[in-house]
Amino acid sequence: MPTVAPLDLDGHCVAVAWLNDIPHFALADGTVHRLDNGHKSVEAHDGLLAAAPALDGAALITGGEDGKIVAVSSSGNVETLAEIGRKWVSCVAAGPRGAVAFGSGRTAYVRLPDGTMKEFQHPRSVEGVAFAPKGMRIGVARYNGATLHFPAAEGKPAELEWAGAHMGITFSPDGNFLVTAMQENALHGWKLADGKHMRMSGYPAKVKSMSWSAKGRWLASSGAPAAIVWPFLTKDGPIGKAPQELGTRGDAMVTSVAFHTTDEILAVGYADGMVLAARVADAKEVLLRRPGKSAVTSMAWDGKGARLAFGTEAGDCGVIDIAG
Repeated sequence: MPTVAPLDLDGHCVAVAWLNDIPHFALADGTVHRLDNGHKSVEAHDGLLAAAPALDGAALITGGEDGKIVAVSSSGNVETLAEIGRKWVSCVAAGPRGAVAFGSGRTAYVRLPDGTMKEFQHPRSVEGVAFAPKGMRIGVARYNGATLHFPAAEGKPAELEWAGAHMGITFSPDGNFLVTAMQENALHGWKLADGKHMRMSGYPAKVKSMSWSAKGRWLASSGAPAAIVWPFLTKDGPIGKAPQELGTRGDAMVTSVAFHTTDEILAVGYADGMVLAARVADAKEVLLRRPGKSAVTSMAWDGKGARLAFGTEAGDCGVIDIAG
């Protein structure tokens, strides 16, 4: 039976991550907490808005209301990577060789591995940023579509158009697809080789969480009373295909999803704080955590896939040991 080690914090948990096998919890008040031979914390921002783990798993990249981008190491060291004045940093992404992308207002910024800063202006606000899995390329979610930039090279960006506000963005692990979460209750995707559109609609609520399976065969999403899992098994992805539904409940919406580190098993977090694990192959479910005080906002598996860290709106966080 899975066991839960609770960590009761005071405030909204924006993101959770594992750094050097240590669970970290980034709160909206600007503190980053970790469970490392006891409960420890550091002050990263005066108000934290976004966080993403570095690709090497050694630091958590965070952005805040104070206009700073910082790297918080697993030992609690806080290093300021960039400052843009009193502007809110609303989204961040970690890239190859220590590169970092972030958005503020209508500008997307990229800090290249050598510390050089690049700025990319957009007609409307930058709502999400993501690095492609190969090469130095970023995607920016914006109003009426997405923009692809090559920060290390000169030249025009590639524009992917689709009417409406696009709020979040993710590349498939093989780099063949780009998917955005929209202000309306839908995802939208593009097959990058030919620009084909993927309409992924029918959600009763906004999609706030997306997660790819380890080999990129599935994309899970929140925004319904079940985790909506789209198939990317063929070269056309989910075009013309229906999604699977995992962890269906009649009384609570899915608010967070996180695929297992190696297996096609999905952690599903709900608006009432419950956490389930569901297997794609047969939809078999295992209860990992009973309902808590508030909605699950973020989840992350450790490197071995043996433990799941979770955070919530009210700060009733913790670590679930799957083996018990």
